Amino acid sequence: MPWFALELAPYFMMYTNLMTYPLKFRQHVLAIKEKEKLTYAKTASRFGVGMASLMRWNRRITPFTTHNKPATKIDMEALAQDVATYPDDYQYERAQRFGVSAQGIRHALKRLRVSRKKNTSASQS
Repeated sequence: MPWFALELAPYFMMYTNLMTYPLKFRQHVLAIKEKEKLTYAKTASRFGVGMASLMRWNRRITPFTTHNKPATKIDMEALAQDVATYPDDYQYERAQRFGVSAQGIRHALKRLRVSRKKNTSASQS
């Protein structure tokens, strides 16, 4: 196991399931790169990260935050009432009633944890 993995193990244990590397790790990697005058390729192989990531970190060290915001156009209570009133309607029909896109309705239904209707019996053909 490389020395840096032991040194930075507490940081990785906190961030094992996230897609981004912690800020402290990014700063450490770039500091080592500057201190030892390493190339991007050597730094990438030493720390096990991609060269594109290193170049991105060099431009902007802090990771982007997510943009979680509630739906602004769709009233979630009205949508829940619409689903209860018209359970067999297609999403594009709901979208027309609410004046939004079908994709917007799909995302709103996902937030409400409403799945597509499934037939429990086979169709008569």
